[in-house]
Amino acid sequence: MVEGLAQAEAAVLGCADSATWALPEQELIAALDAAHRIEQRLAAVKLAVIRELDGRGTPTAQGASSTAVWLRERLHLTVPTARRLVELATTLDTGNPAIRQALADADITVDQARVIADTVETVETSAGAEAADKAVGLLVEWAGQFDPTLLRKLGTRILDHVAPDIADAAAQAALDAEARRATRDRHLTLSTLTDGRLRLTGTLDTETAGLLRAAIDPLTTPTGPDDQRTPGQRRHDALADLCRLTLRTGELPEHGGDPAQLVITTSYDGLTRQLGTGTLDTGFELTPQNVRRLACDATILPTLLGTASQTLDVGRQRRLITGPLRRALVLRDRGCAFPGCDRPPRWCDAHHIRHWADGGTTSLTNAVLLCGHHHRHLHHSDWAVRLGGDGHPEFIPPAWLDPEQVPRRNHYHRRT
Repeated sequence: MVEGLAQAEAAVLGCADSATWALPEQELIAALDAAHRIEQRLAAVKLAVIRELDGRGTPTAQGASSTAVWLRERLHLTVPTARRLVELATTLDTGNPAIRQALADADITVDQARVIADTVETVETSAGAEAADKAVGLLVEWAGQFDPTLLRKLGTRILDHVAPDIADAAAQAALDAEARRATRDRHLTLSTLTDGRLRLTGTLDTETAGLLRAAIDPLTTPTGPDDQRTPGQRRHDALADLCRLTLRTGELPEHGGDPAQLVITTSYDGLTRQLGTGTLDTGFELTPQNVRRLACDATILPTLLGTASQTLDVGRQRRLITGPLRRALVLRDRGCAFPGCDRPPRWCDAHHIRHWADGGTTSLTNAVLLCGHHHRHLHHSDWAVRLGGDGHPEFIPPAWLDPEQVPRRNHYHRRT
């Protein structure tokens, strides 16, 4: 096997050095199909090797706590990915052999193999081995037409085709089995990158997925014609808005005896001179612009230090726009005041028009409601905001956008 894989690796390496730009379109498509077939055949070999190593106990003999942990270290995988490989390798080895053969023949993909194995297990439990064999043949045939998601949906009614006499009763069993798998596989991994950013990976169960979509989808729509964020960036910002709203409720459990809050450490001189960075309680730094933006937010607790790092003031709640003042601000602006934005008040920060670090007062005449996106935009762009003669906010666009810089207002919340 090793010699054959070495030859295959050499052949693939030769293909990797080929100039794809020189190939005609039909050959490119043929190459894609061939690469895909080889990938599935190699997956079948890889899973067989993993199953044999797991069965021999090689990973634990080498000091790993489990085969999944050993695979993580050796192949540089995440533990959930490694665990799913071990589970699928076991399933293909102990389950219906036709599934393993279909993968080796490149008739199905790895993801389709998982779906078929789960479905066939349910069929065999409900209707016996003969029905399971029929189900494998039908599902492999369908796999040539449908992706794993659609294949799983079709699989919920597979008994209508292979065992119609018990289909209704077994359909509920299939749903129950799917719910158990979703509960078993649910996870969320938070991986801190070296620069302080966070990578989120995971799988949500059906109910939690629905909750997340219900909460995040309304916040992912573009805020106006000038919103150039990608869909992924809008989802990122929507998640940030959800976190801010949750912190603002004050209903989270205490952490170490303190309310859930974001703590930023900076020097007073650095903040007032707009030059100082800030340090999160996780140890990572923020730019001076982000520190000043976050200092506007009533959900942020700044910690100000003197030149010798002595604590001058923690929180300075009296400078934050809260309580009756925020309620008055909500009554006036009724939501994000940036032109064209429809975000409601609960998604908004209270922004000091003249920053309090620059001597600005915490008052209705020096405040404006801004959603998270437009709060960041205002701090990092040439837009300016002021109160008009009638006491309502108006925004001055940068000269490159409007050479005459005619003030603009949000007419979404107040149409009269």
